[in-house]
Amino acid sequence: MTSFLQRFYDNITRKKTYDTDSLHISQLRRCLTVFDLTILGIGSTLGTGTYIITGQVAHETAGPSVILSFLIAAIASILAGVCYAEFGTRAPRAGSAYTYTYVSVGEIMAFIIGWNMILEYVIGAASTARALSAYFDSLIDFVMKDYFTIHFPLHSETFAPYADLFAMTLCLVVTMFLIVGIKESAVLNNVFTFVNLTVIALVVAVGLTKVHGHNWKISPKEVPNITNVTYNVGKGGFFPFGIEGTLAGAATCFYAFVGFDLVATTGEESKNPQRAIPTSICFTLIVCSIIYCAISIVITLMVPYYLLNPDAVFPEAFRYVQLPAFKYIIGAGALTGIFASLLGSLLPLPRVLYAIAADGLIFRFISWIHPRLQTPIIATILGGIAAAFMALIFDLKKLVEMMSIGTLLAYSLVSISVLFLRYQPVDDPLLRSITPVSGPIYKELFRPSQTHPTVLSARITKYLITLLVLNGFILCAIQIFASHRLAAKESGIIIIFSIFIIAEIILVTAIARQPKSEKSSYFETPLVPYVPVLSVFINTYLILKLSPATWIRFGVWMIIGFLIYGFYGFWHSSQRFINDTQRLLSGSSSSLISS
Repeated sequence: MTSFLQRFYDNITRKKTYDTDSLHISQLRRCLTVFDLTILGIGSTLGTGTYIITGQVAHETAGPSVILSFLIAAIASILAGVCYAEFGTRAPRAGSAYTYTYVSVGEIMAFIIGWNMILEYVIGAASTARALSAYFDSLIDFVMKDYFTIHFPLHSETFAPYADLFAMTLCLVVTMFLIVGIKESAVLNNVFTFVNLTVIALVVAVGLTKVHGHNWKISPKEVPNITNVTYNVGKGGFFPFGIEGTLAGAATCFYAFVGFDLVATTGEESKNPQRAIPTSICFTLIVCSIIYCAISIVITLMVPYYLLNPDAVFPEAFRYVQLPAFKYIIGAGALTGIFASLLGSLLPLPRVLYAIAADGLIFRFISWIHPRLQTPIIATILGGIAAAFMALIFDLKKLVEMMSIGTLLAYSLVSISVLFLRYQPVDDPLLRSITPVSGPIYKELFRPSQTHPTVLSARITKYLITLLVLNGFILCAIQIFASHRLAAKESGIIIIFSIFIIAEIILVTAIARQPKSEKSSYFETPLVPYVPVLSVFINTYLILKLSPATWIRFGVWMIIGFLIYGFYGFWHSSQRFINDTQRLLSGSSSSLISS
């Protein structure tokens, strides 16, 4: 029984390996430059976040402190981004977080992340299509909404009020563009992103001439007593919904940054991935952070937060300051920006499907590459149809909630993967065989006897990282529980919280003392282990802030995934075949030697 469990554990934690020669060989077309990747990243990020999320968070959740919400979300994204950048230089393959986790943590965790990335990209594309449809509808006085509500109603609380045929059509049209080829899609994205950036610059420049500092310090008496709505209008000031509102807003604003991992997903199609991936990720996150903060400042200084229209924040804001003509200029930017975001949401989906299918963890026929177009055509079609179906029946709010958990889990696993990778023994067999023998093992926690990673030090670090993640999860749960129960000042809560804080500090210190690998790449995550640990901690906190309904949907999706992996992926894994072949060859060699 023990040997069976050990074999089962070894199988589900097997790691994907690449040799140096095959790492850069791909059936996909390597044609993207640093400029292409950066514009793809910016284009996929500055869409729904700019024109939809900003207004929603400022109006309903954070007020003027939406700026801080975006800053917190930006920090979380940047911390994850530098971890993505390091792995992008080490394993420049399609699949992004899925591939990174496979090579460093193991197969089962890679499948979990890959399966969630599929959900993330499908929902991301569907929500962007819904947002584009809603914005276009607002420019034509909601003619589509009225028509679809009458002729295509969906009589269920689970789904949207009506079937959005326009959003479904958008997904299918973008899918056709992606089938043609990634270079052609990138050119189209560049044009749309340029138009979007021009409009955003114009909005910020003109908006700055209409700002009023008083809108950041509205007194509670000035907030109107609105009785005919179901939402809370807050208490005025810079934090009308309190610090909790700002943090809750950060969880939503985080959705606005998810486009940057598109850069990592297309690593197998970039010309010089070691240089292009980290450079493009950093540029994307810096530019988008600046733009989100700029538009948040302008919009909340132009209009009192409680008067913002979350569905059409910019047109209504300029109408409020007596510049209604800007409605059509902003509309052009919004439509091109959200379309570029839709393109960026659908583009990585077939790459992730291709990577997982090529490894045999889902049905292998999905990984077929068209010989002339050099695109994963079956994966592209399946991804487009799935996104179109989701856009047809779900509304924007439900879609955004459903995708957040998969994104945050992917970011956390990439950060954990960086920690595992940095503390692994180097390739030198002599160094790998060295094990500390001076004194008890507990002394190795803070005073390692070797300067290079060893098998023992790697095992110690693995246990420390596991305890660190578990401790951080409990720490975040305690904080959220205390804030909801208003028990933060109770002595028992303070003592328990302090104990876990001290444990977290001890664990981080112990990890930092362990010897790290000196094997360098073009880009390395700075301040390891502190940056990855902080990334995991922030992501864990944001995950626990999600609604119970989100966890239920996540559970259903994971059950479906585990069934596919259990009945197909576990048995058809390419790495399983490689490991079995190596085991047979090593067994044959041993027999020959003994004979």
